[in-house]
Amino acid sequence: MRNIKLVLEYDGTNYHGWQTQPNVPTLQDTIEESLAKLTKTPIQIIGAGRTDTGVHAEGQVANFHTDSQIPVVAFQKGLNALLPRDIVVCSATEMSPEFHARFSATRRRYRYTILNREYPSALLRQTSYCFSREIDISRANDLCRMLIGTHDFSSFQKVGSDRVNPVCEIYEAHWWQKEAYVYFEIEADSFLRGMVRAITGTLLTLNSKFWKPTRCVKNRKSQEAETELRRILDAKDRAAAGMSAPAHGLSLIAVKYNA
Repeated sequence: MRNIKLVLEYDGTNYHGWQTQPNVPTLQDTIEESLAKLTKTPIQIIGAGRTDTGVHAEGQVANFHTDSQIPVVAFQKGLNALLPRDIVVCSATEMSPEFHARFSATRRRYRYTILNREYPSALLRQTSYCFSREIDISRANDLCRMLIGTHDFSSFQKVGSDRVNPVCEIYEAHWWQKEAYVYFEIEADSFLRGMVRAITGTLLTLNSKFWKPTRCVKNRKSQEAETELRRILDAKDRAAAGMSAPAHGLSLIAVKYNA
């Protein structure tokens, strides 16, 4: 059996997440249906990240096994001809038998996009979250430094998740701004369900709650925000954290593997 790796880009607006579910459109089902048409046989595909309803991807990775002799380049071209326009195969590569899109991954990277102004965008409404309050980028990055490393992130896990071990290692987390857009990127060995959106929403909440009205209270307000974030982490309880940012601002941008 051949093992084929796909790199995928998709707009998750019209899908109920990656993982197959009964009676609703999912990315996994849609791709598997196109693969079945292409190879004339049922195929199960494995995704590196089980993105939630409405979440997008620029660099999702998936793999599947097949005995089809279709040239590997034809998997990319054939699938792009069959798939809806909101799903694109960026590349197809034949891998060793042991490659597994999910379990072989060492890091995953997400980006959250915020339109930081009073009015939304008609053109980018499905891929950015309009947030009108001013964001203190410097303070947000100070708080991000508290997240770097290995921690129990239970406070940022969606209620009802079935993951037993809530410990993840975050390698990088930072905010930056370009014109009216603010971006938050985070990279870790793994993520709990809903974790990135919960962290994003919590940091936005802390930004609003501890916004410095004057320069003289900058240090005190920053210390209060850090104390609150520490309390949230230590609580290991989703109820302790802030809101979850809306799904449509989130995108899985890269999945990394050892060479």
